[in-house]
Amino acid sequence: MENTLDEIKTHQGGRQLALRSQYPDGVEQEIYGFLLVHHALRDVIHDTAHQAGLDPDRISFTRTLNAARRHVTDQAALSPLTAETGPLPHQP
Repeated sequence: MENTLDEIKTHQGGRQLALRSQYPDGVEQEIYGFLLVHHALRDVIHDTAHQAGLDPDRISFTRTLNAARRHVTDQAALSPLTAETGPLPHQP
């Protein structure tokens, strides 16, 4: 558990980790987001280690995170909290 919190706080969130939401539902959503990304990265590490016949502890979380960041081209600019209102009207 301590390693997971360290990976999220130190590496995934960075030095300036601060939850941006001003509402409890948004804070909860951000925390779930961090946990889901961490789980996805750990799943990638596990699958990669299994395919290579390695111990998953031998694959760096930081390197996996940096590789994932390099492959993400666009970050979402939409908060799922506002997605319930439907799509935004088309603006020319």
